[in-house]
Amino acid sequence: MPEVIFNGPAGRLEGRYQPGKEKNAPIAIILHPHPQFGGTMNNQIIYQLFYMFQERGFTTLRFNFRSIGRSQGEFDHGSGELSDAAAALDWVQSLHPDSKNCWVAGYSFGAWIGMQLLMRRPEIEGFISVAPQPNTYDFSFLAPCPSSGLIIHGSADRVAPEKDVNGLVEKLKLQKGILITQKMVPDANHFFTNKIDELIGECEDYLDRRLNGELVPDAAPKKLK
Repeated sequence: MPEVIFNGPAGRLEGRYQPGKEKNAPIAIILHPHPQFGGTMNNQIIYQLFYMFQERGFTTLRFNFRSIGRSQGEFDHGSGELSDAAAALDWVQSLHPDSKNCWVAGYSFGAWIGMQLLMRRPEIEGFISVAPQPNTYDFSFLAPCPSSGLIIHGSADRVAPEKDVNGLVEKLKLQKGILITQKMVPDANHFFTNKIDELIGECEDYLDRRLNGELVPDAAPKKLK
C-alpha cells in the first residue's frame, strides 16, 4: 500500500493509504492508540482494521498522530490529535470528491478521538470503537451521538473496566435514531493478547451486517424534504 505524507495542522503527517477500486467508494479512517504509550499506525489491531475495510472496497487510511514516526509536531493531549484526524479526512476527501460516506474506527485513545470526529463530520455514517476508556476520557460530548456503531471491549480489560464501558453504552442506547451494538470479547485484556483474531472477527461480522443493510435503528428520524 502507498506510503503517504500529507499536511496536518502541526506539520507533515505520515500515513498508509489504499484507494478503493470504485470511484465513489466509502472512506475509512483508522486511529491508533495513545502516542505516549507506544501507539502507532502499525499497531496490530490498527493494521488488521485497515485491511478489514480495504478488503470490503473502502478507500482506507491509517496514519501516525503528530510526534509519532515521521509525523511532525508534539503530543497535544487529544485536541491536536483530533485536528490531525480531521486533516486526514480532509486529505482523503480531496482525492475522492465522489465519495459521500465515511466510517471511522479507533482503538483506545483512537476510539476517543474517532468519536469526537464523528460529532464534527456528518458524513461519518458508522463507527467502530475498540476498548474506549470512559473512565479516563470524557465522552460527554456525545450528546446526541449522530451515528450508529459498534463498541467492542474485553471482559478482562483493567484499563477500561467493563462497568465503565457499560455505562457509556447505556447512555448512548437511550438515544433514538441510532443503534449502538455492544460486543464483549471473553477474557480479553486491553491489548487483546491472544484475542486479536476474535476481536477482528466480531468487527468483520458487524461491518458486513451494516453493509448488508442490517442493524438499522427501529425509530430512525424522518428526514425533512
